[in-house]
Amino acid sequence: MATKEPKTNIVESSVEDKLRSLFSLQKVVSEIDKLRTLRGELPLEVQDLEDDVAGLETRISNLNSEVKELSDSIVLMKNKIKDAGLLIKKYEAQQSNVRNNREYESLSKEVEYQNLEIELCEKRIKEFNSEMKAKSVQSESWKEQLTGRKSDLTTKKAELEEIISETQTEEKRLVEKGKNIEKHIDERLLTAFKRIRKNARNGLAVVTVARDACGGCFNKIPPQRQLDIQLRKKIIVCEYCGRILVDSEI
Repeated sequence: MATKEPKTNIVESSVEDKLRSLFSLQKVVSEIDKLRTLRGELPLEVQDLEDDVAGLETRISNLNSEVKELSDSIVLMKNKIKDAGLLIKKYEAQQSNVRNNREYESLSKEVEYQNLEIELCEKRIKEFNSEMKAKSVQSESWKEQLTGRKSDLTTKKAELEEIISETQTEEKRLVEKGKNIEKHIDERLLTAFKRIRKNARNGLAVVTVARDACGGCFNKIPPQRQLDIQLRKKIIVCEYCGRILVDSEI
């Protein structure tokens, strides 16, 4: 039985070639990050505006319902006033036919009670009208805000659609380019690159030395270590942040 030979897709390369491939891959994925960041901010803005629009529409709808309830209450109060007026006329007519003072006083109290009912209803009508006016002013204010938010939403959606159409093709091209570069990096090194990149705040796993410092965390790098980096004979990581270091001329 023939033994199964291990896969050897990656040709053994020098350390310098590995560093160049890693740095090239870093540049590609950084470009992808930029595209996704550009696109990533707009969807959040669109979502916020959609939430604002939905919230304003709900508030306006609730306010309209409250205004309708107040309007119905005013109609109810007016009907009560009308009913009270009819009762007053009825009681006053009955007062002409009473047999004694006690019946007259009883009817007078009923008339007084109905007059108080009318005063109370009129007071409530004024309160309801005042509330309706305040709510109408608030509704108009929210409607103006809603118009503005909808306009902003339309603009932002158009921007997002345009950016998506522009960036999707470029992102696809960069992703393919990145995959091609990955083919030239051995699995162990690629895994390390992805792990460092995942843990890095800005997504940088490979950085150049600039002004004698790490391009990722900006801590100073000793001269001898800088010389080793320039020689490109071994992969060197920053002792502070763990990023892979390359010289600026690579």
